[in-house]
Amino acid sequence: MPDQTPAPNTPTTEQLVTDVLATIDREREREIVARRFGLFDRKETLEQIGEMLGITRERVRQLEKSVITKLRAAGEQGTLPHISDFQTSVTEKLQSMGEIARVTVLTASLVEDANKVEQARTAFLASLCPELVVISEDDHFYNSVAIKKTRDEKTLKAAVAKIIDAIKKLGEPKPIEEVATAVAIDDPKQAEALASTSKALATLNGRWGLVKWPMVNPKNIRDKIYVILKEHGTHLHFNEIAEAIKDSEFKRKDVTTQAIHNELIKDKRFVLIGRGIYALKEWGYEKGTVADIITEVLKKAGEPLHRDEIVKRVLESRYVKETTILLNLQGKSQFKRVAKATYDLAG
Repeated sequence: MPDQTPAPNTPTTEQLVTDVLATIDREREREIVARRFGLFDRKETLEQIGEMLGITRERVRQLEKSVITKLRAAGEQGTLPHISDFQTSVTEKLQSMGEIARVTVLTASLVEDANKVEQARTAFLASLCPELVVISEDDHFYNSVAIKKTRDEKTLKAAVAKIIDAIKKLGEPKPIEEVATAVAIDDPKQAEALASTSKALATLNGRWGLVKWPMVNPKNIRDKIYVILKEHGTHLHFNEIAEAIKDSEFKRKDVTTQAIHNELIKDKRFVLIGRGIYALKEWGYEKGTVADIITEVLKKAGEPLHRDEIVKRVLESRYVKETTILLNLQGKSQFKRVAKATYDLAG
């Protein structure tokens, strides 16, 4: 990881922001910008600032807009302190990240402690750089910064929309290389950077998908169990599932074995196929006892079967001992022996 400690003569983001604010003539306007962007503390609403300054919400909005317009004009003219150097530094970082990045990620690459105030400073300073574009956070996008010469805000959002549509058509989580190919983006890193700005998308285990898909965004224990079984590709004991969750990339993975067992029992996606062993229903397994499975085997056959054949077919859908199957054949009234070691359904 690159050294993120500023060089001795490199100003901190706090110093950068302080010097930029110092170019604003009036104290009240400096206060408004600092509080609205959260440059030294948490962000405040128009109402909160208006109440503190004794002016209306609308007046706060007008003053904020006027000051930011002037600061951006100064940024374009190259008269704002430090902005040119900051822009160069951010542009270099973005070029290595796919030309766009969330503010959280970009800030982490610039400073050691990427807290919320530092993130606010990064977004604020970037908004004053003429060669950068800042996407504000809303219901669809994360707060992000991009290189303007590559794409403006409109084309950025259009490119993300194409990625979302492509993933919908793919129908299941896919590696970013496949997604990039689907939208004709040559550099997978750029496709991944674009995808990471969208709140409609998520990634897990190297694959991208819609945020509503459990395979990339498991929201509860049941979804995490599903992901583990799907990734593993075959049945697992609930203790093995618990260990796999603890070793996973999930955000929250501190769950008890008992909680996992309880969810396995409740969810219809999972089928008990042996003592504590579970599989996915979508793999062709059906719920039921060993006797139920024997019944289905004989029904499908439509004729008596040798016990060895019955055992073979039952073991295709149940992970149990052969003796368990034989005991059910011999001890359940729904089965009858019709010849030596050969059984059929009674009645």
